Amino acid sequence: MGVDLSVLDITRLQFAVVTIYHYLFVPLSIALAAATAGLHTAWHRTGRDCYRRLTLLVGKLLLVTFAVGVVTGLVQELQFGLGWSSFARAYGDVFGPVLAVEGMLAFFLEATFLGLWYFGWGRLPRRLHLATIWVVAIGTLISAFVILAANAFMQNPVAYRWDEQVGRARLTSFPELMLNPVNLAAFPHTIAGAVMLGGALLLAVGAWRRWVHVPTASGLGEPGEPESRDDHEQGLAFGTLARVGAWSTLVGGTLVALTGDVLGKVMTQVQPMKMAAAEALYTTTAGAPFSIFAVGRPGGEEPFFSLDVPYLLSVLAVGDPTATVAGIDDLQAQYAEQFGAGDYVPVVWMAYWSFRAMIGIGMLATAVAAAYLWATRRGRELPVGRLGVRRALRLLPLLPALPAAAGTFGWVFTETARQPWLAFGLTRTEDGLSAGLTAGEALAALGTFALAYGVIAVVWTRLVLHIIRQDLDAEALAAGERGEENPTDQPDERTGGRTPQDADLVTTY
Repeated sequence: MGVDLSVLDITRLQFAVVTIYHYLFVPLSIALAAATAGLHTAWHRTGRDCYRRLTLLVGKLLLVTFAVGVVTGLVQELQFGLGWSSFARAYGDVFGPVLAVEGMLAFFLEATFLGLWYFGWGRLPRRLHLATIWVVAIGTLISAFVILAANAFMQNPVAYRWDEQVGRARLTSFPELMLNPVNLAAFPHTIAGAVMLGGALLLAVGAWRRWVHVPTASGLGEPGEPESRDDHEQGLAFGTLARVGAWSTLVGGTLVALTGDVLGKVMTQVQPMKMAAAEALYTTTAGAPFSIFAVGRPGGEEPFFSLDVPYLLSVLAVGDPTATVAGIDDLQAQYAEQFGAGDYVPVVWMAYWSFRAMIGIGMLATAVAAAYLWATRRGRELPVGRLGVRRALRLLPLLPALPAAAGTFGWVFTETARQPWLAFGLTRTEDGLSAGLTAGEALAALGTFALAYGVIAVVWTRLVLHIIRQDLDAEALAAGERGEENPTDQPDERTGGRTPQDADLVTTY
């Protein structure tokens, strides 16, 4: 087609930066919405004010994360017109309804009811107020399901017919588009990853505040040495949050593995080249082994060293240890005959190592959560006086980076191993570029977005740190545990008649 590869590379990098950055906040919003709803429900059912305080804390994290997700999501949709207008023109009839449903239904559903929940403290009836946050949580799931259907179409095009006269795809069935087998497998896998990431954040916050950042009468005290009963009550609340986060991380990590197995089998059917590249499997093999570690050759041919588990790849790909798994060489020949001459092999080393990074880092995060649950089982206190334990606890704030990295590597694998296709079997990536786009324009856009997103990252990080460093209201905690009226629920003239919680939420929002 004569497209300058530098333009293609820069535009792909720009889309990757925007997408990966946006996706860091999407699973967090999904998980934090569910966690807020769960904690709010616990407070509604038990009346224990520690759950109310934790609801407010997690709700503040949800507010700032949702806001950043909205901003980056809008930019994400602009990418279609900025760098990929040819793709948008060809598949607008397919993606238009999807983006409309996601934006007009799911997004406004989330934003509207999040506002009702946010402003509804002390104003809405308790049951109605609780319902608003559950609507937000459900809305995030609807949004994820709908938008994943768009990506599933790129992996496995369904529910369309090609109009040769105008060179565009026409949507034939919206339900069929939503029920794409790839979407049905990818959705639970994605949600499990979101639960894992959100749980890791709650574990990091709760454990840090429970065991490390302990408030005392003289300021920041030694780990595990609160000086008052109020500090003790606060520590128990953060300990509860940490265990909720640890269980979420453990359950989410387990479900990621189980749903990933299903997704892998589906992808083997619709994109066998992707799965062959993930294993650096060049030769079609019966009873194919799973490669744990391999070293390739400079030319990209068959690896000269590989540490394998016999038959495991056939089990993962098909469910049968003796099944035949297609190799890269045979698939290349098949695609060349089916689609015409060309190179249909993705970057094997990137597919291979991103796949393993996704699995390995995810397993590490799950193991950390399991270790924390074991160490704090049955209300046991951590031996924070030990140097090794103290150092480990001080590293826990970095825990959310593990599932975030695992999810990022997962998307890198998903998208790069589909190459050279934009929509598999229909349109190559270079054919979707905007006509007339220059390398300078693409580079300027990339730099602008990277700078803007860097600023947003700093703002989000500062807000999150500000939120998690705030103490739970110890007086309210103690009163709530005794069943007394919450003293902080009274309006304050200094805040315009709002309760302190309302004023704090307004500032955060």
